[in-house]
Amino acid sequence: MSPAAEPAAGLTAEELARLGELAERAARAAGDLVLRGRAEHGGVTATKSSRTDVVTAMDTAAEELLRSLLLAERPRDAVLGEEGGASAGAPAGAGATGLTWVLDPIDGTVNYVYGIPAYAVSVAVVAGPPEPPLWQPLAGCVHNPVTGETWTAVLGGGARLDGARLTGPAAPPLAEALVGTGFGYTAERRAEQAAVVADLLPRVRDVRRIGSAALDLCAVASGRLDAFYERGLNPWDAAAGWLVAAEAGAALVGLDGTAGPGASREMLVAAAPSLADELAAVLAASSPVAGPVVSPVVSPAGSPGGGPAEHRWGP
Repeated sequence: MSPAAEPAAGLTAEELARLGELAERAARAAGDLVLRGRAEHGGVTATKSSRTDVVTAMDTAAEELLRSLLLAERPRDAVLGEEGGASAGAPAGAGATGLTWVLDPIDGTVNYVYGIPAYAVSVAVVAGPPEPPLWQPLAGCVHNPVTGETWTAVLGGGARLDGARLTGPAAPPLAEALVGTGFGYTAERRAEQAAVVADLLPRVRDVRRIGSAALDLCAVASGRLDAFYERGLNPWDAAAGWLVAAEAGAALVGLDGTAGPGASREMLVAAAPSLADELAAVLAASSPVAGPVVSPVVSPAGSPGGGPAEHRWGP
């Protein structure tokens, strides 16, 4: 469980629970839509950062459904989605909540296109700027519409898989750890990441590349992976899975481990605290020296933004 057990953003435990229930309802509804629509609308309709970074009609339709469902009940909240970008909530002084829904309608779109049953709808609500490490995730849901598995978490309330409480990842030594990772979409980024994997592989039990960061983070929470790392994740890739992993007891850190300020776009490492430190040290030694991956996302206009929140997320 995350150390921030007290209510956040002025919300009571009951209000946080309602946010969690809404996230789950929305994720399940979008999951039903993408599963029904795959046969007819599952093909690639556009690309983004590269020819391998694909979008389908169902990505767009599912995000539109998520926005509609969430804003029908929370019209003053802001929204940040992978496909639709940022939309402002109520302006300051007009009922602004300072909350942003962070959405990935299909995390693992390439898997979706190819019929690989490892993709998910990711829905989270965060306080403060919708950007790690400045945010504070409050509630989230990751739903795999193919398997029906649903991970949920509420800040200070623990993490669950299909209603069963998750007790957190094991903490084996790095040499005995099963480690998940993911890759970017540009050739230059992939070449850098391949070099890091080549250095890491002899040091661990094995490496898995599932193709969905949301599911990877939930796999850490569920004990299916001992650790996960990736460079260059966007907020919508990580928000819900971040909270699930944190509430299950994982530490989410950057290359400087648990002593540092926490995970960010530059690097996210999720594991039990001792393993997170060990893995982060190896990654720091093998990762290319670079500046920030991208410019931080600013709070949507009209959102109060808030200041940095606790983000080390370890016991």
